[in-house]
Amino acid sequence: MKRSPRSPPDPRVLERKSVANVLAPRSARAGLAREHLLLPADNAFISLTIAIAFLLNVMPWGSARWVPDFLALVLFFWNVRQPRKVGMGVAFLFGLVMDVHQASLLGEHALGYSLLSYGAFALQRRLPWFDVGGQLLHVLPLFVAAELATVLVRMALGGAFAGWSVFVAPVISALLWPVADLLLLAPQRRAVDRDQTRPL
Repeated sequence: MKRSPRSPPDPRVLERKSVANVLAPRSARAGLAREHLLLPADNAFISLTIAIAFLLNVMPWGSARWVPDFLALVLFFWNVRQPRKVGMGVAFLFGLVMDVHQASLLGEHALGYSLLSYGAFALQRRLPWFDVGGQLLHVLPLFVAAELATVLVRMALGGAFAGWSVFVAPVISALLWPVADLLLLAPQRRAVDRDQTRPL
């Protein structure tokens, strides 16, 4: 019995695959085999992490210029990973709360958090494909730009420029992104070769 000859592969399919491989980040092409499956994010865990970040912000040392904005970092993370659960409205409300706590210009933190939330929405599909270095290159400008926007609004309303040290906190916040990604995604990670003797 003769076997029918195999049809040659469609050149259009091969072209699409080659283009996709070229356009995908190198880290994505190298790490697809070891990518983890993510479990659904628990609402209680999301609320807990936001509450802890808020408590860190309202600590007595939270007003120092070198202290990172933990709440902004956590809100940005969940806006990237869970935009339907933690959206721009949540970021805006927490920004107002921080304005009241620090007795700053009403809407100052709300503006910064809203800009970060918008940036998170824009990067939510692209950011996870990059490695840590690539993600930092995307996150750092967003945090600096959000701080710059609040500084410009403050100066437009008659405030004085507080100095370049105001940008230390957003830079440190962005540098903490790999730590936040590691800790906040830990409960959701599940190995690809899952077995019955391992809970995750």
